[in-house]
Formats: sequence, C-alpha cells, structure tokens
Amino acid sequence: MLEKKINEFFGDDEPSGLGTGWWSGVLSAFFGVLAFGAVICLHFPQLLSSPELRPHYSMSWLRPLIQGVIVGAIVLGVVSAMLRRKKVLALTGMLFALGATLLGGASVDINEPLRDGMAIGLDWFLLDLLLMTLIFSPIEVLWPAYPQQSVFRSEWLLDVGYFLSTHLPIRITTFLILLPATQLTHVLGNAGVQQAMASLPWLVQFFLAVLVADLAEYWIHRALHEVPWLWRFHAIHHSSKALDWIAGSRAHIVDDLIIRGLMLIPMMFVFSQSIITAYLLFVTIHATWAHTNFGPTVKWLEPYVIQPRFHHWHHTSQKEAIDKNFSIHFPWIDKLFGTYYLPKEGWPEKYGLNNEPIPAGFWGQTFYPFTRRKKA
Repeated sequence: MLEKKINEFFGDDEPSGLGTGWWSGVLSAFFGVLAFGAVICLHFPQLLSSPELRPHYSMSWLRPLIQGVIVGAIVLGVVSAMLRRKKVLALTGMLFALGATLLGGASVDINEPLRDGMAIGLDWFLLDLLLMTLIFSPIEVLWPAYPQQSVFRSEWLLDVGYFLSTHLPIRITTFLILLPATQLTHVLGNAGVQQAMASLPWLVQFFLAVLVADLAEYWIHRALHEVPWLWRFHAIHHSSKALDWIAGSRAHIVDDLIIRGLMLIPMMFVFSQSIITAYLLFVTIHATWAHTNFGPTVKWLEPYVIQPRFHHWHHTSQKEAIDKNFSIHFPWIDKLFGTYYLPKEGWPEKYGLNNEPIPAGFWGQTFYPFTRRKKA
C-alpha cells in the first residue's frame, strides 16, 4: 500500500526515457536524501557513524563529496523541473538539498572526540547505497535483461527496507558474524597456516581465498536449500519475483549471519586480515552484480566465472532449475557436485518461490521462519 502511494505521488503518465526529466528528477531526489543524511551524520557522528569506518575517513575528500551531492541534487532538480510537467521529484530533491545546506552542509564541524561503542551505521548505508547505485543502476537501465522491468518494480520499497536493515545495525551484525571464526581461531590457533599462505604472491593468495570461500559458500548455500528449517530463512531471499541489484539485499538476518559467519571460519584459519578484507569487497560487488537485471553475457567466460544469467537461473521457480547453481563465483563447482544448470540461451520466465506462500511485508517475513507450518 505504501509503495503504491509513493509511486502515485511521485510518478505520472509522461514518458520516462532519457531527456524527459524523469531520471534527472529521480537523481535529484536520491542525491538530496543522501546529502541530508550525510549532514545529519556530521552533526551526530558518535551515534550515526560506524566506529570501524571512522579511521578510514578523510575529511579532505568526504566534505567535497557531500558538497558535490548537494549541488548535484539542486542542478538535477532544476533540469527536471524545466523538462517535466509534474515537479514533485524535482522539488523533493531540491528541498532535501536546501535542508542539508541550512543545517550547515559539508562545513559542519565535528567538535566532540569520537569514542568506540554502539552506533547506528547510517554512514555505511549512505555510502554503500551511493556506490552501488552509481555502479549498477546505469547498466541495468542501458542494457537490461528484461527491458520491460521498471527500476521501481513491484516490491522495490521492501528491498530498500532490507538494504537498510542490513546496514544500520552494522556493529551488532559484524560482531555476530565474526564471533564463530574468532572464537575457533583463538582456541585452535592459526599463525603457522597464515604465515605459510603469506609467503605466496598476493594475487595467488587472493585467488585461493575466493576459491576457499566459494567452496564453503557452496555447501552452506546448499544446506540452506536442503535442510527444511534452514530453508524457511533462505526462502525469504528467493521470494523476489523480479531480480535487480537491490533485490540481492532481500535476506533474513539469520540467513545472512549463517552464510557469512560460517564462510569466515575457514577463511580466518588460512588467510590474513588484508586478504579477507579484499575478498569481502570483491564478494560484495560480484554477488550484487550476479543479481542485476543486466543482459550482456560473455559466452566464453560462462563456464569459469559466474555472470548474472547463471545466478538468475538459481532464482527461477521453473522446476528444471530449482535447487541448482549454488556457487557464488565459480560455476564449475556446481558441475563438480552435480548441481549445474545453464541452458545455452535464454533467461528464466518466472522468479520467486514454487507454490510456497510467505508474508508480503518486512516484519511478516522476519517472523515467518519462527511460525508453525499450517497442516495441509
């Protein structure tokens, strides 16, 4: 209902192609919200910024970035207002940019000493949303696998909610994800293995890290499909009836903790922190890309590296491909264990769950795995 009202409030029946003012309006609103959120983070850094990320911030580039986003929201809003009959998107972007400016803009001083402790990861949400949108949204618009699929497709707001839910409690989720691996390595020790691995060239270490992680993720992912009580958590991720980059964020918190927490156990025994960090950056980009509505495929590379078409077949509800394609990076792992499915041509015709109804909203889906199944 909320999604429908938002679409009706901001949308209209005018064309939405390039040059119509639609995309400049969307970007104005997007940049305006980001700018306002960033300025709020400058006002309340202790509460809203992630302690893990603070040491990596440089105000010499962060402040110009915030100022650039504010200016971008205003300029794009003006362009949209000139081209489009309905001005709501343009005015929204400009109003948020004006609000950010009135609150001090990028020049807000941070006067308090920042301490470690619990915090809401609004900064991580804003940065990741900006980067992912700039990387993946243009290629989905320019080269879509499904041209008829709108960026603001059905349930887009639900997936934004999932994206938000995985970023704001970053301190808690990071602690829970790291807990199994850190405790086991503390008890069993891993210095000798890490030293031996560190003697190899960096690129070799990184490739081996991707391989070890994918082998672990394959079996964790397969268990999430084959163990009934685990599937109830993972079914949330498969409930999307259309895929794009933001749909990849739809995942139950328990599902997310299981996959990441268990995958890190073999990683921490073998690889250094720098290699693990590099892999986590890589998997964030690669796994998100695998969900995109992006049509072009490099055919000769399909047997070796996962591209969107391969992972889209994992998400289909067509019977021939159900419980196939569990790998995250290397499709030949599925071939090795007999779960590979990829027709020579074509994409799935339908997505989502196979006759398994689950609640439609965020909170209903959050509590769904803990409810009793109704008897047939």
